[in-house]
Amino acid sequence: MNRRILTEIWIYPVKSLGGIRVKSARVMEKGLQYDRRWMLVDEKNLFMTQRNFPKMALFKLQFLDPPQAGFKIVRDQDSIVLPLAHPVVDVPIHAKVWDDDVTTFEVSDEHSKWFSEKLEIKCKLVCFHEDSPRPVESEYKINDEQVSLADGYPLLIIGNASLNDLNTRLTVPIPMNRFRPNLIFTGGEAYEEEGWRNFTVGENRFAGVKPCARCIITTTNQESGERGVEPLATLAGYRKIENKVFFGQNVLAIDKNEIHEGDEIVLD
Repeated sequence: MNRRILTEIWIYPVKSLGGIRVKSARVMEKGLQYDRRWMLVDEKNLFMTQRNFPKMALFKLQFLDPPQAGFKIVRDQDSIVLPLAHPVVDVPIHAKVWDDDVTTFEVSDEHSKWFSEKLEIKCKLVCFHEDSPRPVESEYKINDEQVSLADGYPLLIIGNASLNDLNTRLTVPIPMNRFRPNLIFTGGEAYEEEGWRNFTVGENRFAGVKPCARCIITTTNQESGERGVEPLATLAGYRKIENKVFFGQNVLAIDKNEIHEGDEIVLD
């Protein structure tokens, strides 16, 4: 029997920076706990990502000890601490994520200056409060779900079989981190997750709502920050529909329980 098992769980606390693999995660309405609750914005308060700033991939994150204390953000030989219980500059920043207006708050002048120096562009580190509204696109919502600072949906799931199939078509194989998923699983057939609707991971119910359209970020080496043409060039040859390239499935959470590496995935 080809069982589907959740093998990796990833969070990306600061949008478009490095991810953190966790053994378990609390599922919340906006996505996994701590996932994309912070981001960088430019002088016009527009969200910043690796699309325009590929060197953002070079910022690596790790939990402090204990994890409840927050994160350490490392770039080259330098680092800064982002506490979970940090104060904020008490003036709302009305930022833009795609077509969404979101209310955010600057973490601190110190954090903003650090990132501005490292990226060589004036920017601010902002946080998004858990109770701040940002509805999922109405066409795909089930229970009036909300989303974090992710592009559009609370979670992304990809099967290892899908990556393995893609890598057989590439001259140089790529790692899964090019696609920045939250949930990675073994078992099943390549690309089957894009057809999933209702499924459970352990005791938590989820709903697949929309295959994920991929962008230029997938062509950015997450270790070097260098950009090429793959895997988009190859994916466009066999995964293109209506001028969009798809890889992975966007997901909403029905329940708000904890999930763990090793949980079985069961399709309804």
